[in-house]
Amino acid sequence: MSGVAGEKARLTWAVHVTVLALVVIWLVPTIGLLVSSFRERDQISATGWWRAPFSVEQAYRTSAPAAAATEEDGRFVITGNVFRTDEVKADFPGGEGHITGFGTTGRAPKEFPPGAVADLRGGGTLTVAEDGTFRVTAPEAFDRRGPRIYFEARTPPAFTMSNYSQVLGADGMDRAFINTLTVTIPATVIPILIAAFAAYALAWMDFPGRGLLIAAVVGLLVVPLQLALVPLLTLHYRVGIGQSFLGIWLAHTGFGLPLAVYLLRNYMAGLPRDIIECAKVDGATDFQIFTRIVLPLSFPALASFAIFQFLWVWNDLLVAKVFLPSTTEAKVMTVKIVDDLLGSRGGDWGILAAAAFVSMAVPLVVFFTLQRYLVRGLLAGSVK
Repeated sequence: MSGVAGEKARLTWAVHVTVLALVVIWLVPTIGLLVSSFRERDQISATGWWRAPFSVEQAYRTSAPAAAATEEDGRFVITGNVFRTDEVKADFPGGEGHITGFGTTGRAPKEFPPGAVADLRGGGTLTVAEDGTFRVTAPEAFDRRGPRIYFEARTPPAFTMSNYSQVLGADGMDRAFINTLTVTIPATVIPILIAAFAAYALAWMDFPGRGLLIAAVVGLLVVPLQLALVPLLTLHYRVGIGQSFLGIWLAHTGFGLPLAVYLLRNYMAGLPRDIIECAKVDGATDFQIFTRIVLPLSFPALASFAIFQFLWVWNDLLVAKVFLPSTTEAKVMTVKIVDDLLGSRGGDWGILAAAAFVSMAVPLVVFFTLQRYLVRGLLAGSVK
């Protein structure tokens, strides 16, 4: 017999598996981003983040030092170790490595196995042993630069904090952090203040056109903000605020108000009617009911919207690019990362991963601080 009160549903395991799968889907990219933020650029390019604990095969290029050439039986010979040359010794601090192959051209850096003899142009030969020792011979004297040696070697896993040092030490990053707070805090507080008053009016006050206003708010939820960017910026220039902090505060306020009003109105409409009516019988005005009863009881809904709005504004790039000047003094963190870090280091994924985690640090603190109110606020008004 199914449907008995107190009996667990038979598909509970399916719910648990689904939730676990969703958590893994969201968690795996985050872990990958975190691991990549501590890896070097060359190792990121060579292997995926899941192979970070293992050695990496990477291609290198170096030159045999012509100044070290000696003459043996009428041939000129250069010997040495590829791991100790000036061009690659920084990647092998101990001067030791494991050669997996070598070559004479960059198109085939592991054409020959370790220990084999490769022919060079002009009648010379090249051989590289597994431990990196090499021997170059030529019938004629070498010019100022010896022949090129290409090889692939196993590089031990390397983790570094230099990515975070470059991001945090970037010129103007401290200013960008302050600018982000300057934009985010007012752009979160202002729509909450306006939406709270509007939500109370739509929930508890009777006036003509209230239903149309509620329908308009719901309709605005599906309007893409990209449609309003250019007209709104044109309006800002006409009224004299142009690209400024005031302009971006008002822009984020307008874009966030529909969700705020909808969320708070649903919550306030679900509050016990007896409390409101008793307050009116005792002579309380609407403003007193709102500030002393409704607003304190609506804190879960206020906190849930504050999380959404704070995360949206903090991580915003498009609105910041449109409504803020392009000067260094006005850049927020997202614009700073895109213009300076991504613009000049497009292939340096370690820098970008570190920048992403630096940028998300404050939103994570806000989310975990207020997350216990999130579900309560979102489910408000769904049941009676």
